[in-house]
Amino acid sequence: MKRIMAVILMGMMIMVLGGCGDSSAPKTGKLQELTIGTMPDVDSIPFIIAQEKGYFAQEGLTVQIKPFKSAMDRDSALQSGNLDGAISDMLAVAFAKEGGFDVKITSLTNGSYKLIASPIEKAETMADLAGKDIAVSKNTIIEYVTDKILVENKMNEEQFNKVVIPQIPTRLEMLSNGKLAAATLPEPMASIAMKNGGKLINSSDKLGINPGVLMFTTKSVHEKKAELEAMYRAYNKAIDYLNNEPKEKYIDLLIEKGGFPPSVKDSLVLPTYKKANKPTETDIDSCIAWLKDKNLIKQTYSYQDLVDDTFIQD
Repeated sequence: MKRIMAVILMGMMIMVLGGCGDSSAPKTGKLQELTIGTMPDVDSIPFIIAQEKGYFAQEGLTVQIKPFKSAMDRDSALQSGNLDGAISDMLAVAFAKEGGFDVKITSLTNGSYKLIASPIEKAETMADLAGKDIAVSKNTIIEYVTDKILVENKMNEEQFNKVVIPQIPTRLEMLSNGKLAAATLPEPMASIAMKNGGKLINSSDKLGINPGVLMFTTKSVHEKKAELEAMYRAYNKAIDYLNNEPKEKYIDLLIEKGGFPPSVKDSLVLPTYKKANKPTETDIDSCIAWLKDKNLIKQTYSYQDLVDDTFIQD
C-alpha cells in the first residue's frame, strides 16, 4: 500500500511541476485554424511578424494569412466563408451588418492614411488641388479619410473629381507616373509615393482619426474563442517585437511575405504600434454618420452593435 501511495504522490508532483513550466512554451491544446485576410498596409505587418517569428506556433495556433489588393476582394472572400476575419475598417463592418452578414470589430489596428499630391503637381494644400483628380477606393476607409480632409479644409467633394481606383498598387503607380493629381493611400504605399516625389497634403494621423479595425465573423467570435485569444497573445508579442527591434532586422521579410514592393525598403515609415485595444464610440459614431449622410446605410448602428471587445485586455 505504501508503494502504491508513493507512486500516486510522485505522479501528482509531476503534474504540478509540469504545470509550472515556461508560460511561453508552445501550447499543446487542439486549436482550430484561423484564416485572416490582409491588405498591403502597415496593419498587416504584426501578422506577418507573428507568423514568421513563430508566435502563433508558440500558442499552438495555425493561422493562414491571405493577402488582398482591394477591399472589395477582401470583403467578398469574407462573405463567401473563405475567411474567419480580416484587417478592415469600421465602414466595411457597417456595410456587412447592413447586408445581413454578421461581423464584429474585435480591436483597432494601427493604420495611417495619407492624401498625397503627384510629383508633377505644384500643390501644397487642398485648395491647390481644386478641380483636379483625386484617386480613392469608393465607399471605403480611403474615401472616408479623404472626405474628412475636405471638411477640415472647409471644402466639399463637388470641388474635386474623385477617380475610383480600387487596387492600391495601381493607385500608387498612376500617382507616381503623374496620371493623377492626387491620391489617398495607406502606409506603406504613401511613403513610397512621397519617396517618388509626391507631397503630403494631409493624413488621418493629423486629423486624429483611426477607423482601421480587425473584424471577425460573429460565428468565429463564438466558435473560435480560444483561437482568437491565442491569436491576440501572439499579435501582442509581435507588437513588442516591432517596437523594440530595428527595422533593418525584418524589412526584407516584409518585402518577401507582405507583398510590398522592394522600393519600400528605404522609405517605409511605421507607426508606433499599440497592442490590441478598443475603438472609441466617437470614431464609430463618426463613421456611421458619414455612411448615413451618403445614404449608404439605412440603419444607425451603435458601438454595442458593431464591437465585441471580449479579447481586449485592459
